[in-house]
Amino acid sequence: MAANVYFTKNITSENLVKIFDLLEKEKKLHGNIAIKIHSGEEGNQNFLRPEFLKAVIDHVGGTVVECNTAYDGERDTTEKHEKLIEKRGWNKLFKFDLLDATGPDIELNIPNGVQIKKNYIGKDFEKYDSMLVLSHFKGHPMGGFGGALKQLSIGCASSYGKKYIHGAGHTEGDYFATEQNTFLKSMADAAGSVVNYFKGNILYINVMKNLSVDCDCCAVAEDPCMKDIGILASTDPVAIDQACIDLIYSSKDPGRDHFIERVETRNGLLTIDTADKIGYGKKEYNLVEFN
Repeated sequence: MAANVYFTKNITSENLVKIFDLLEKEKKLHGNIAIKIHSGEEGNQNFLRPEFLKAVIDHVGGTVVECNTAYDGERDTTEKHEKLIEKRGWNKLFKFDLLDATGPDIELNIPNGVQIKKNYIGKDFEKYDSMLVLSHFKGHPMGGFGGALKQLSIGCASSYGKKYIHGAGHTEGDYFATEQNTFLKSMADAAGSVVNYFKGNILYINVMKNLSVDCDCCAVAEDPCMKDIGILASTDPVAIDQACIDLIYSSKDPGRDHFIERVETRNGLLTIDTADKIGYGKKEYNLVEFN
């Protein structure tokens, strides 16, 4: 049965709350809730600000969570990342948990993995029973695009786990130079392992705002090339990313071709296709629009 993907063109803090409430009519988050965000690399101008997300985070009542990075920057160590979190105001507005600040990582087995058989997530994930994945949908220099699947995979992985996914199971040498398709398949595997870890108790919101071809992990990112499109939400991570991609392809915006070039030159749709084949989500969906 195709999942519902709720959609509004009006990007407001109030509509983030409304769209979350629509999701909760289908599936209610329970227990201790993790709210996965992207804290935004130092220098990046496009990430979703904590003030914009405050209404829905307060409404959900969970803990905002993030993980350290694998690349050089201001988020690759706990000490530097905590300073940036403080500067951004994340821990002033919300309960905040840097999931891999201490170890050891949680090792997830992926017995039926297409590319990798293990994934590594931050130790503090053991505190949480369910999760809201709050994603900024945009382009990405390596994955082609970033949405719910990237947040589940690279986003939820510990610093070591990010190296493992990028290296398609290898962490020695230049793991960022892995053959592209093996990296994309590894992301799909890793995302599925997090879905399984939470036994599917995850809801997804993608915000199609500040549509740059670059990720929020880029200290020097291109400015947005397209106008904002809207907010989407679903219980299915594959369906929501597919819906975002479909909205990009159907757009008449003059910057559309530049965005699509980024997706296609990285073969980014392979991540969605692989996740669909693995089976923890489906590309088919029903788009349910509201104002």
